[in-house]
Amino acid sequence: MTTTYYARAIENLFGGSTATEGRESDFLSDDFKISLHTATYTPNLDTHETTADVTDEIAGAGYTAGGLSLSAKTITYTAADSWATTWAAATAYALGDVVRPVSGNGHLFRCIVAGTSHATTEPTWPTVSGQTIADNTVTWAEAGRGITMVDADDPQWVSSTFTSRYGVVYNNTAADKPLFTLVDFTSNRVMNGGTFTIQLSSLGLFHFFTPV
Repeated sequence: MTTTYYARAIENLFGGSTATEGRESDFLSDDFKISLHTATYTPNLDTHETTADVTDEIAGAGYTAGGLSLSAKTITYTAADSWATTWAAATAYALGDVVRPVSGNGHLFRCIVAGTSHATTEPTWPTVSGQTIADNTVTWAEAGRGITMVDADDPQWVSSTFTSRYGVVYNNTAADKPLFTLVDFTSNRVMNGGTFTIQLSSLGLFHFFTPV
């Protein structure tokens, strides 16, 4: 599963590209929803902006048109040296994983080449924005001095019978219902009466690194 955001999402957080669009959002108080769509929907992250651009919403038992409202929404900023995940030796890291040095140096580091860290020796972490460092078969890139995560509880549909490929997060309160996040399940998810849960990324629905 991959999570990306629509290119116009940041613009619409501030009300849109013109003064009269009224697409500004308050994530914590607005009704943000996630709808499910079939594989026949073709996402365009550059041009799709509102729910009017999204097609092929699913139908089936356990699913209500328009999708599910997100619950337990949070917006959290964490400074680099307070990040909970520290580098560990001889550990498999996946693309996108974020760590800080064992002894914090005010920077976060994002895995840009997946692999396994060195068996004993911690890297000499760079402090220049975007600079990379090899760590056995892992490659890290300096990511910033902190991270803001926008998150919610994992959406869940019970007693569900449907087939879905995508989840689309949008603001159901703001004018024109602007799009924010696209969740790609990478293949069809087929449910036959069970509980369908979308396990959101450990970095939330969307996240922003604070540059050095």
